[in-house]
Amino acid sequence: MPHDRAPSSGEPSQHVAVPYGSDEGFLDLAVPRVRQALAGGRRVLVVTRPALLSLLAEALGDDWREVDRRDSGSWYVHPQRALASCYDYAHGRPTLLVGEPVWAGLGEIETREWIRYESVLNTALSGVPTRALCFYDVRTAPADVLRHAETTHPVILGPGGERPSPRYVRPDELVLNGDRGPLPEPTGRVRSVRFTADRLKEIRHEVAGYAGAAGMDRDLIASLVLSVSEIAANSVEHGPGHGLIRMWRGGRGVVCEISDPGGPLEDPLPGYIPPEPGSLRGYGLWISRQLCDLVELRADDGMLRVRLHMRLRP
Repeated sequence: MPHDRAPSSGEPSQHVAVPYGSDEGFLDLAVPRVRQALAGGRRVLVVTRPALLSLLAEALGDDWREVDRRDSGSWYVHPQRALASCYDYAHGRPTLLVGEPVWAGLGEIETREWIRYESVLNTALSGVPTRALCFYDVRTAPADVLRHAETTHPVILGPGGERPSPRYVRPDELVLNGDRGPLPEPTGRVRSVRFTADRLKEIRHEVAGYAGAAGMDRDLIASLVLSVSEIAANSVEHGPGHGLIRMWRGGRGVVCEISDPGGPLEDPLPGYIPPEPGSLRGYGLWISRQLCDLVELRADDGMLRVRLHMRLRP
């Protein structure tokens, strides 16, 4: 699924964290910037909860008809897919993105991946004339999320205006809790199969059979098989040519781990940004991050491990 990339306009992108403490505060910060963007000919997308969409509609009046809007509950479902959607929307013409992810009810791993989403958005929007305003309701957002808003955004906007974030960290340098620790070893029974170039078709059948026996939905089986196949094929073509696949039940789904002695990847953000048009490499991790619920990577002791998580049901 390659993406065409528009040439850079020379206008820098802007990624701004916007903490607010009331619905009125949200409107005070959002309304003038939406109006300014529309007056400047920018396309505008607002993604937030329905109550705030209604308030914005009332405040903007006729201007609301020129605004694209989405319910945050349907847009912010999967961090990598949301990143791809933002990427697709922003490439093509000057844009204002106004967004607010849904932080309530997330577990530790999910929260970490959404924080990483906010960080990688800096790279995804680099070189395109996009201004992204990421709102954070200080009444409900977890404390850890609020702290990381300053590390994932170069600029902070408040009632007093904009200021550079003194704690900003580049996406390729961001390290979150758990990023460098060892992946936990599987519990219970593990199915292990080795692969080489002549066994890739057999591996696809092995993964499909294991996921099907676990009770996985048919469409999700196809997505998991494609993801495992892409990663294993990359190991064969661009890595050492062989590796090991382990499969086990984990939580509400299946975990597949592809490992090979190929060592660490050169890309500091592997699979987060779509490959360059015409590139012959990079699609395996990009596809896997789109299709799987979670992708984890570790490179240690000369081994590269890619761990794919997929629920049994959508």
